Amino acid sequence: MRELARVRCLRHVYPDRTEVCLCGLDFVVQEKDRLVVLGPNGSGKTTLLAHLMGLLEPVEGEVEVFGTNPCKDFDLVRRRLGVVFQNVDEQIIGPTVWDDVAFSLLNNGIPVDEACLMVEEILEDLGISHLRNKIPHYLSGGEKRKVALAGAMVMKPELLILDEPFTGLDPKSKGEILEALLKLNEKYGTALVVTTHEIDLVPVLANKVYVLDRGNLVLCGTPGEVLTNLEVLQKACLEPPILVELFRRLADRGLAVGTPITMEEAEEQLLLLVGYSGQG
Repeated sequence: MRELARVRCLRHVYPDRTEVCLCGLDFVVQEKDRLVVLGPNGSGKTTLLAHLMGLLEPVEGEVEVFGTNPCKDFDLVRRRLGVVFQNVDEQIIGPTVWDDVAFSLLNNGIPVDEACLMVEEILEDLGISHLRNKIPHYLSGGEKRKVALAGAMVMKPELLILDEPFTGLDPKSKGEILEALLKLNEKYGTALVVTTHEIDLVPVLANKVYVLDRGNLVLCGTPGEVLTNLEVLQKACLEPPILVELFRRLADRGLAVGTPITMEEAEEQLLLLVGYSGQG
């Protein structure tokens, strides 16, 4: 798979002299990845994303996005990269949903007729065509998140960065955003880099997971490899998914169970445990 981004042992110093180091494993994003970064508050997740976006330049280390330095070639990188910030109110600027989603297209010289088609396509993809003439300020949290996602995806970027996209949403809205991300990744091949505290959503969302622990990238693997590594999760102050914790407790009681990370896997194990054959 083609490599889209790589971060290798960077060090950044903020104006207040706070120093953040991100070392250990190389952070690598490949095309079509669905990559989740896990870590407690203060572990360096936001610093990592800011360097990928070209908003910060490291004092030491290597940051490469699309084969170039995202800080020095900011305009080039941003045409191929979309971003959804944690506080989407800060990035929604249009007087209507349509205006906001169309902004980047028109600002990049896309003809109006072509821009209209592109906006309508992404609004339909996200199921928010009916909101096109609404004022974003009055939308619900989940609707605002979809509008921000539409604005970030309307130019069909190769890489989409999302900082805590599920924060503050009700369960229904979380499910809708999750479904939308999977659909966009599948339809357009856009690679996703997501930070989240919603660890129970990770098995469905991710194909690759990194664990960040106090500035160290300590583990990379599939959701199954990472979410069942209780020692690493505990050291990084992360709670395991509820299914992993439940089946660990069942195993401690002496039951012959594995460690499922999805509801489907858990269902199969429980049916086997009770001897259900599916007949009768």
